[in-house]
Amino acid sequence: MSFDVIIPFLKPIEHLLLNIGISEIMVNPDGSVWIEEQGHIELQPGIHFEDGALLTGLEVIANRFGKKLDADSPIMNLRLPDGSRMAALIPPVVNSSPMMTIRKFTSRNFNIDDLIEREMLTDSEGETLADHVRRGDNILISGGTGSGKTTLANVLSAFIPDKDRILILEDVAELNIRKPHVISAEIQLDTHRSQIGFGDLLKAALRHRPDRIVVGEIRGAEARVFLDTLNTGHRGSLTTIHANSAQDALRRLAQLATRGSGWSAPLRDVEEECVRCIDVIVHVMNEDGWRHVTEIRTYA
Repeated sequence: MSFDVIIPFLKPIEHLLLNIGISEIMVNPDGSVWIEEQGHIELQPGIHFEDGALLTGLEVIANRFGKKLDADSPIMNLRLPDGSRMAALIPPVVNSSPMMTIRKFTSRNFNIDDLIEREMLTDSEGETLADHVRRGDNILISGGTGSGKTTLANVLSAFIPDKDRILILEDVAELNIRKPHVISAEIQLDTHRSQIGFGDLLKAALRHRPDRIVVGEIRGAEARVFLDTLNTGHRGSLTTIHANSAQDALRRLAQLATRGSGWSAPLRDVEEECVRCIDVIVHVMNEDGWRHVTEIRTYA
């Protein structure tokens, strides 16, 4: 049972955790419980935590995973043993009870044929993207929350040659790349240890001779370090970014790189740099539960 470690502290939602058809469980500060199943979000009436029970449970879980969760550190993100992700916010950042979301990775073992069968992409699109991965093009996957970015990144990673040394950098480990030579590292921000951000981790990782760099999601100042890495000859990168379109993804990457650069480069110049560094942008969307590729834009 993959959720053994947390079930004793989350008894009211035990049956939801064990239901393999549910991909996301959300507990709101008002005490309501919601799930996502087959792309649809539904309220679960009749499920509730006793006063203080959820907060106590989250504090115990945080401690077991070496995380800090208290009034001074009210944000927690962690990876559960099966790869699922737990995120929590507690007062004072939410009022008046905790907020918790568990994303269950029911698609971690998908392959390209599974995505084609589910109409996430076509045979032609699948072969095109596989070819880009094999030849070492830099690929940026864009889309909104829950659009399937991580699922697509996992599937495309299968086409990385087995001989390549792959370095995975994430804030919370979600990627499940099944290759012979994989090293996975996570940033450390909400732990009892020293804080290590994405930029620090990426700089350190470059000293370990990666053939491929896979970044779970570009979301901040690490964008500048990431572009510098691509500019110095690293090929075959794979990463995701939140954006509304392929063009918007390029602009957002440039904006994040500008914020983290420490120098006032014109945004247009940084956008042109992004075009030189990124070979392919794949945009995915979730439309009423149908997660699918809507655009593949190539710059190579």
